[in-house]
Amino acid sequence: MKIEKRSLVLLHSNDIHSHLEQAAQIATIIEQERVGRHPDDLIVLDIGDHMDRMRLETEGSNGAVNVEILNQTGYEAIVLGNNEGLTFTPEQLKQMYSKKKDYEILGSNIRESTSGEIPHWMVPYHILHKGDLRIGLIGVTAAFSDFYELLGWDVLEPYQVVSELTTILRPQVDLLVVMSHLGLKHDRYIAEHVEGIDLILGGHTHHLFEQAEQIGHTYICAAGKFGSHLGRVEFEFDVLTRRCTVQRAIAVPTAGVPEHPGVRACIQHFLKTSRQYLSTTVAHLHTSLPAHPEQESALVNLLAAELRQWTEAEISLVNAGQLLHSLAEGDVTLEMLHQICPSPINPCRQKLTGSQILIALEESLLPEFQQKAIKGFGFRGEVLGMLGIDGMEVFYDPSLPPYQRIREVVVSGHPLQPDRLYMVGTLDMFTFGVGYMTLKEGTERKYYLPEFIRDLLGTALQQEALVASSFEARWHVAHH
Repeated sequence: MKIEKRSLVLLHSNDIHSHLEQAAQIATIIEQERVGRHPDDLIVLDIGDHMDRMRLETEGSNGAVNVEILNQTGYEAIVLGNNEGLTFTPEQLKQMYSKKKDYEILGSNIRESTSGEIPHWMVPYHILHKGDLRIGLIGVTAAFSDFYELLGWDVLEPYQVVSELTTILRPQVDLLVVMSHLGLKHDRYIAEHVEGIDLILGGHTHHLFEQAEQIGHTYICAAGKFGSHLGRVEFEFDVLTRRCTVQRAIAVPTAGVPEHPGVRACIQHFLKTSRQYLSTTVAHLHTSLPAHPEQESALVNLLAAELRQWTEAEISLVNAGQLLHSLAEGDVTLEMLHQICPSPINPCRQKLTGSQILIALEESLLPEFQQKAIKGFGFRGEVLGMLGIDGMEVFYDPSLPPYQRIREVVVSGHPLQPDRLYMVGTLDMFTFGVGYMTLKEGTERKYYLPEFIRDLLGTALQQEALVASSFEARWHVAHH
């Protein structure tokens, strides 16, 4: 007698950000779900940002640790998040995913700039066959077009791609799933405007739905961040009517779940090999270089100086909170650079007016800015910190009221002109509207990829004259 109804479970993770121990807990839950269940009754997907180069094993293996964890856990399809797509070059991605096993990488809205085609290691969509059930998968990622273009990608407008692929896939499948690394407001927009999608599995904005949200006939699910939860959707498939209905959609906490021994061993292996790789000496210091978030310091000055050189700017501004520790005298290794500057932040150049620069400099003197906690936007430090500067000198009186403390700013021997436009080397983070807000108001912006600011710091440490000049003060107390 033929079974008329089948039950299936779909498990989904997102935004693990190389919290590898949590990935090991997720692997345990997935293994437990497999016990006593036919492979056709389980689907396992990841919705992007599995990788984060703040993690030593990911940095030192160029993402190979994450690919191996995905292999061991038995994922069937993944979508690239911005942490994969923007912090690794296309060549690095191609190399790392050549080690993948049985999962598809969906790039529904990603194309190579040169050919206009999707790269051979990705697919534009995928139809999973689970016995007689056909599941259509669309995978889209956030369209940071300015940045992707610099790496050789064209990222297409995701709504249009989802709409077109839904029209193509809906007649061919029993269940249509959008794997969306776009963020919650975009997921809701798609659910409201595109007919025919059964399920949107979300990520990017780190939102958690302990129970799915329903808009029309579409369920929206998301499992938070850092592997704190694993999404679990139960379906029932009626073989006769070919209707697939969601019975329950929740997020299961991973706290207290033991780590999967195989994945645990994988992490330990990559920690060892990553440490070996990152033990390469970058520079030798004849003196220690201090870094402080709340006062001018040589290491921050050094980064500002190299940022100005690199971007060919008149002046440069970098927040001291980018550097988490000082550097001691002696050898500096790649691992030490990664430890003190873990953020995947890119250099940027833009034009700012003298008055916009002045406001940021005034704010830089205030404890509420120096100690301001920052989360996201590529920043992996703790606090914003004061501004490290190069190409100018600031004379200030700390006894004066806030926003009136700076007596004079000198650029190349001339006073800062409020209305003049200056070419400023700075960080991509500021252009997203975080930290010092006037720094998002620049024009003629140019981003530099794939370099991170820690790469610039490594270059700067090799220049003895630049290191020596980093001890020269740029901020001067000027009392009445």
